[in-house]
Amino acid sequence: METLALILAGGKGTRLDILSQRRSKPAMPFAGKFRIIDFTLSNCTQSGIFDIGILTQYLPLSLNEHIGAGKPWDLDRRDSGITLLQPHNYWYLGTADAVKKNMEFIQRKDPTYVLILSGDHIYKMDYRKMIQQHKETKARLTIATQPVEPKEVSRFGIMSINGDKEITHFEEKPKVSNSNLASMGIYLFDIDLLKEVLVSIKQDDLDFGKHIIPHLIETTKKEVYAYLFEDYWMDVGTYDSYLDTNLQMTKDYTALDLYDPTWKVFTKSEDLPPVKVGSDAKIQNSLVSNGCVIEGTVINSVLSPGVRVGKGSVIINSVVLNNVIVSTDVKIDKCIIDKKVTIGRNAYIGYSEDYTPNLEKPDLLKSGITVIEKGALIPGFTKIGRNCRIFRTAKITDPIVKSGSTLV
Repeated sequence: METLALILAGGKGTRLDILSQRRSKPAMPFAGKFRIIDFTLSNCTQSGIFDIGILTQYLPLSLNEHIGAGKPWDLDRRDSGITLLQPHNYWYLGTADAVKKNMEFIQRKDPTYVLILSGDHIYKMDYRKMIQQHKETKARLTIATQPVEPKEVSRFGIMSINGDKEITHFEEKPKVSNSNLASMGIYLFDIDLLKEVLVSIKQDDLDFGKHIIPHLIETTKKEVYAYLFEDYWMDVGTYDSYLDTNLQMTKDYTALDLYDPTWKVFTKSEDLPPVKVGSDAKIQNSLVSNGCVIEGTVINSVLSPGVRVGKGSVIINSVVLNNVIVSTDVKIDKCIIDKKVTIGRNAYIGYSEDYTPNLEKPDLLKSGITVIEKGALIPGFTKIGRNCRIFRTAKITDPIVKSGSTLV
């Protein structure tokens, strides 16, 4: 085998807060019918990579059910396919530790190259181009990179390169940097180098960004090169980025084309009837998935499968996940509504011009987004302000929930 892909899909996604209470970040729905991990899986199969190990850990049930045997991605093959790698005796303590704990699986596959990927990014990429550059430069490790805004460097591993694209310096999440070339968390290793470095660095929480990459670049001067990726790539790890990236998909022009027949994004689809649009309904600049019934108004929003919107209701600038029931005369403005939420008539979520940051999580909610957890019940005639967190166990008795509130 030439290339084995390992997808790191065990992340909790703590900045997604109540959206990741019962699922891992790669299992989060995106753009209506997809899950975040669909993009990485589709990239693999369309790049001709059919041997894939998925390293799961945090709340893997939803992800495992979605992936199954891998049929939507043409991975249910006799001689290759998908393997779910859950930790056995010990939890994974870092990204590289997760790979190290699955070395027996890797050696059994006996690849020439190991392609290590993240399962929680939105992008379309032909990995064959990266593999080709790796061969041409005679690299032992190639890291996919992309320029980011200077103000964003503290979120990424940042590197400097020379004229041959060889990486000369690497720093993990610096406060400031002279470079803005960020690691995408995509690593292509020669198998011999990967085995060597996983054994030689003694660190319990072994991590590629913190330990492996700096060691190889600064200490051993191994042949480490950057692959420059200039197309769309997004980490939807916060409420703001999750909402904004979803809503970008509703625009007339989108940097990520979900409708490109030459590079499809595959997913496990539910067997649901077609979208039904009522006689008084209005839909504008929105993604509406199969099984939805729309009798009200949906503007600049994303609706996942099975959502019902009652007469007189208005949904604006929001993401509504699977099987949410919106009763009559409801208004939803700049919200993320998780699955199986029921909203009573005449409710107003995203109410008021008060943008007080969330009192418990001001770093997560301060732009006006209100988030409702999976399975919550919102009584009729309730008004919920902005930057609110509403858990499924919340018993809402007050008709007005002030902006910045958390109800548990």
